[in-house]
Amino acid sequence: MKGQPEMKLTQGSKYKIYSLGSREKMLESQGVFEGYIGVGLDEIGMIIKLQEPNKEEMTRVIPLHAILAIDIINAKPHDKNDDDQEIPHYVG
Repeated sequence: MKGQPEMKLTQGSKYKIYSLGSREKMLESQGVFEGYIGVGLDEIGMIIKLQEPNKEEMTRVIPLHAILAIDIINAKPHDKNDDDQEIPHYVG
């Protein structure tokens, strides 16, 4: 789409992630996106610093294959200089 800004998950942005949980229920994780991390030999996960009221601060790793949907709550601007530091991965 010409003229449309490139959509990209940016560090420091706040997201609500819906991912696979149990058979009956999705797992909802709301917090600040910290980046990506390798999980095992060939899996990538998102690092989310959870922001839940009245609960202990916690960091969650969500495997990319388990993500069902992402709500953008507060997006930080995309920095073009970060393109060189991106972790390449294949989603198929």
